[in-house]
Amino acid sequence: ASQLDTVAAVHALGEAADAYDFQCPFLSLPFACNVSLDNLPNAVPYLRPSLQAIEKWSNTPARDGVLRVGLVWRGNPEHDNDRNRSLSLAALGPLLESKNCEFVSLQWDLSEEEQRVIAAHPNMNNPRPKIASFDDTAALMAHLDLVISVDTAVAHLAGALGRNVWILLPFAPDWRWMLDRADSPWYPTARIFRQSQRGQWNPVVEEVTSLLRKICESRATPANA
Repeated sequence: ASQLDTVAAVHALGEAADAYDFQCPFLSLPFACNVSLDNLPNAVPYLRPSLQAIEKWSNTPARDGVLRVGLVWRGNPEHDNDRNRSLSLAALGPLLESKNCEFVSLQWDLSEEEQRVIAAHPNMNNPRPKIASFDDTAALMAHLDLVISVDTAVAHLAGALGRNVWILLPFAPDWRWMLDRADSPWYPTARIFRQSQRGQWNPVVEEVTSLLRKICESRATPANA
């Protein structure tokens, strides 16, 4: 709560709460506050990492001309819709071949196969052994130029932190992302890439890869060229 503006305290489910004057279900707050798309509060960042986490990740230098990109390709497998929202790391193969890019895995857990894919790409780092919490993830994001994520908690964290984030969505997305738009009213720094056909991730990966490579090439071009 100390890193979130306007929030006085956070209590775990079932934990005794401090005295309060009113109670409102979380998802009823927009109705209670008369929130609409016209007045939706979306000033970012409204969340920040702790000073301890920032210090922990302070020695994370970037190489000149290299875009640092965080990656999250799947969410919690226990999620009811995970089979639709997640993809394999191998499916991101074309993206990982991009030049002048350094990729950083923000994936919470890694399978043996995923570890092998990472090991096969010298431009991809895995800081997972040092990541102990979302606070660490938030501080690490401060050293990244871009986060590319499927629809999972890291995408929301990046948006709340005001970091540049590209979100890869399935054909039938969660209601928060709405339809037929490439932006998010909640997160001004987000860009959305959507499946045009159910289960088809290849066109999404191709679109993201093409755009990322253009950005990487422009960064690698000398200013006086």
